This record gives sequence, structure tokens and C-alpha cells, in this order.
Amino acid sequence: MAKIIGVRFKKAGKVYYFSPAGLEIDEGEHVIVETARGVECGEVVLPMRDISDDELSAPLKSVIRVATEKDYKTIESNVKKEQDALRICQEKITAHKLKMHLIDVECTFDNNKLLFYFTAENRVDFRDLVKDLASVFRTRIELRQIGVRDEAKMLGGLAICGQPFCCSRFLGDFQPVSIKMAKEQGLSLNPTKISGTCGRLMCCLKYEQDSYEDLLRNTPKAGAIVKTEEGRGIVIDVNLLTGKLKVKHDGTDNIAVFDKKDVTVIKDAVIKLDRDEIKALKSLEGK
Repeated sequence: MAKIIGVRFKKAGKVYYFSPAGLEIDEGEHVIVETARGVECGEVVLPMRDISDDELSAPLKSVIRVATEKDYKTIESNVKKEQDALRICQEKITAHKLKMHLIDVECTFDNNKLLFYFTAENRVDFRDLVKDLASVFRTRIELRQIGVRDEAKMLGGLAICGQPFCCSRFLGDFQPVSIKMAKEQGLSLNPTKISGTCGRLMCCLKYEQDSYEDLLRNTPKAGAIVKTEEGRGIVIDVNLLTGKLKVKHDGTDNIAVFDKKDVTVIKDAVIKLDRDEIKALKSLEGK
């Protein structure tokens, strides 16, 4: 068995696992650890626990120490440096007339690197910008182009539900969201109704997808041929959550509502997206 703790370096960021190295560390404390980016300070979000050695995919790095007052002062200093770097970088972008939108700046805890995050519609040649920034800050400079989902996660904001963005509040990783999910959930395929502020499909479509898939396995779909107590007919509308079906009977204009348990499926239908729908909405699935 091995002892681990879960550490997060950004709000709603991914959780990484480290060995507590014999230290007594509580949830909510900050620790200094070594990462692929260098020495960093992160918050313990998963308290100490035991896991079997078989569950470890790679050897764990150990915690260097629990954060001290000196470390907190370093973080405060780095925040000020990030604010200055953001302002200076924006001035340099304007001077170089680069078509890029600066989003955020991160300074690693050990001051070994400054990371600048930006969005751009096309590829940007920022080599001269990097040289300018390196001459000002005398440290390693990295510019990283991000997508609109990551931009929303970093900047935050309010979604159409009135709540802060899920991505900036608690989502550690973005989950794939597809037009097929919106179709299966019976939502209008109007881009303004199924996309978030970032212009991509709303992350919350993923939350209930498993439930909808389970309901679809046990509910006739629109277009299914069914047998009811009033005869054979075709399902023209389905309410998955209530299990109510609107059925138009053969040879009549009669439309009646039945509970799904009261009909027998002769031939079920398949939910499909036509080519025009796919073409029109495919961009909503991107990053």
C-alpha cells in the first residue's frame, strides 16, 4: 500500500497525486512539490489515503514541504509579477501588431518560467515577442495558444442558468460533448440554445446523458411503429422524462397519448442527424 494526497494548482484544475513523504498533511493546506514545470505550490484537495501499489501508474513524487510564511510571500510576489507581465505583454503585442488576444499569465512558483496564454484565429509568429519578453523579465518565456473553452475557464463568468461557469467552478477536465447528445435529449438544435458563452456546446449536456441513454433503451422513439389498445400506430412525439407517447393511429387522424408501458413496440426507430444538421452544427463541438 502507498499513501497519497491529491493536489490542485489552479481553481477547478486537474488533481495530481503526490506522496506525503511521512508528513501529516490536512485537506486545505498548501504544499510545495516538484512538477514537470518545476517547483510549484498547490492546495491539498484530497486528504491522505491509502491505495494499492497496483493502482499507481507511475512512481509518485514526494511533497517537499508544507508551505511556509516565506512561501506565501513568494506567491504574493509572483501575483504582482503576473499583473506586470500581463500589462507589459499587452503593450508588446500592440507594438508588434500581432493578431492575438492575451488571456492570462502564470508565473511558476520558482520564478523559472512565465507562461502567457492567448487566443488567435490563425497561427501567430510570436518569435520577436518572446525575445522582447525574455529581455524584460530575464526568465524563460512560453506562449501557449488555447481554445475558447479554456478561455472561458480562465476568465470565468455567468452562464445562462445564472450560475458561474461550471468549467471555472469545478470541472477539472473538459468532457467531450456532441450534437448527438442534444438530439437524444430532445433539445432544440438552435445554436443559441445549446451552446455556452464560449460558443461551444454546453458542458452540462454531458451531466444527464447517461440517464437519457438509459431512458432511450426503454422508450419507443419518434417514428417507432407500436401497437396500442386502440390499434396500430406511429409514435409522433416522445416525452422521455414522463414516458408519455403521442401516437397517430393508422388510417385515421386520431392522436392519443399513452404511457410507454401500455404500448408494444413492433418496430423501433433510430435517432439520426441529417447531413445538413451535422454540417451546420459541427463547429459547436470544437475546443
